[in-house]
Amino acid sequence: MTLPVTPLTHRPPLRAQDIYDRVLALGDLFRRNAAEARKLRRVPQENIDALQEAGFFLALQPRRWGGHEVDPQDFFRMHLAIAENCMSTAWASGIVAVHAFQLALMDERAQQDVWGKDIHTRISSSYAPLGKVTEVEGGFRLSGRWGWSSGSDHCTWVFLGAICPDGGFRSFLVPRGDYEIVDTWHAMGLQGTGSNDIVVDDAFVPDYRTHKAEDGFLGTNPGVTADSAPLYRLPWAQLFVRVVSTPAIGAARDALDLYRQLVVGKASGDLTKLAGDTATQERIAAAITSIDEMEAILFRNFDRMMTQVTAGEEVPVLERIKYRYQASLVIERCMAVVDSLFSSAGGGSVFLGSEIQQRFLDIHTGRAHVANNPTAFARNLGSVLLGNESKDFFV
Repeated sequence: MTLPVTPLTHRPPLRAQDIYDRVLALGDLFRRNAAEARKLRRVPQENIDALQEAGFFLALQPRRWGGHEVDPQDFFRMHLAIAENCMSTAWASGIVAVHAFQLALMDERAQQDVWGKDIHTRISSSYAPLGKVTEVEGGFRLSGRWGWSSGSDHCTWVFLGAICPDGGFRSFLVPRGDYEIVDTWHAMGLQGTGSNDIVVDDAFVPDYRTHKAEDGFLGTNPGVTADSAPLYRLPWAQLFVRVVSTPAIGAARDALDLYRQLVVGKASGDLTKLAGDTATQERIAAAITSIDEMEAILFRNFDRMMTQVTAGEEVPVLERIKYRYQASLVIERCMAVVDSLFSSAGGGSVFLGSEIQQRFLDIHTGRAHVANNPTAFARNLGSVLLGNESKDFFV
């Protein structure tokens, strides 16, 4: 029996539905290639090619650059479908795909640099402010080393975070010829994401190839004009924080399905024995309810934000702070789901190659991402609700 999915409350445009159907059809391929992804320590090229053919990487890209401009609700429904079959593929491909949204916010010249020759050009990222920046005529000199650049082997550009001399945070867009990928990704979970290090040694980055965090917060992005789709008036941070938490929901859904299969198997066909196991019943009920709540909040939040920006309204900062906190809770809630299931999944689950163990490892590894640590975001939300100023501007 297939687990029920939280339906969207809006009707997806035909093109968005078409991409979703194509992504859904790739599920068997992603599941079949999951072991290969772990062995390679990156997403297999076959998966990347299939997602490109399906239109996933163009989902958030502007139409004038060959993209589809789908609503975030539709994009994350695709993202969830990928994660149910391989969380590594979902994690890396979702992060890469969301960069098309960020590039659309930037100066037209930056978009031309990346998409001018090939609309399928892909960008990876590492936003931790680890770079050393020197301001020079026309732009900046950038040096440093960044970790966790997921999907970088499949990309020819990268967004890198750094603090400028004026104290402002920017993302620096750097071409493949100006950085080195260092193979460091030996991880306990999400092994197939290829989240390697990026090293830059004194590269010149023109000013127009930088994105100010302030512009993302205030909605003063240079690439957004009166003719831009409402999609690009969404706060940039709201999409990125969801792209590093949503894969865990899909993985938790699959863990629950795997657990149900294990439980039925252990019952040896004796349904009366299974029906009498009240602890098992409660675990399953709690898991499906938690997953359903996370999906409902995800889609509710983007339904509301898209309604606001389509009407020409701003998304209130307090709501953005709340949404950021809710996104940061996803991994911990998914950890609670998978921990509960894994603890009673039986002796076979501890052996290497166990599918439910892999979901356990993947979800716990995702918790290490800074955006998935809810402590600071909880304190900021509570503080603002008590009348204090927000200390988080990546909302």
